[in-house]
Amino acid sequence: MNELAHIQVREKEGNVYASHEDFQTVFNEGLQELFQLSFLLTNDPARAERCLVSGLEDCATGNPVFREWARSWAKRAIIQNAIREVKPRPSQSNSPLSRAMFSNTDEHSRRPGGHFEIDAILRLADFDRFVFLMSVLEHYSEHDCALLLGCSAADIREGRIRALKVLADSPHAGPSENQLFLQEKK
Repeated sequence: MNELAHIQVREKEGNVYASHEDFQTVFNEGLQELFQLSFLLTNDPARAERCLVSGLEDCATGNPVFREWARSWAKRAIIQNAIREVKPRPSQSNSPLSRAMFSNTDEHSRRPGGHFEIDAILRLADFDRFVFLMSVLEHYSEHDCALLLGCSAADIREGRIRALKVLADSPHAGPSENQLFLQEKK
């Protein structure tokens, strides 16, 4: 193979990886979705903004990833930053405070067709909220969730069951302009 062929092969190989511009595009085009994910994880606009900005920085300066993985990598960076910010732990779900939050379900709602009110998700205990968002909405495996959250797969299963129970037990609310709903990704 001549030198020109090697250069062309390297250029083609280089094009399979996401560039800084690719990540900027992902964040620009998906800004609302990425901020919503960050906000749902952190339950705080200031923390959500920090996680979003840190996620962009991590993507731009981190290890190379394939271009087709750029969007999922951006979400993963946001999730990792949110985990560092919030530090959700399984033990939180057993605290009296989280049981009190679970018992106040009169303001939660779940819409037919797999839609959940954002407010209902934000009322979940931190750990259960992270597990729900990561495993149900983002389709992370139990193993990946356990690795990222630093707990066991059993903790993940228990957190997902608690979150789904709370969301399923939430009374239905009529639609209003102030209610936002998430649809489970299929």
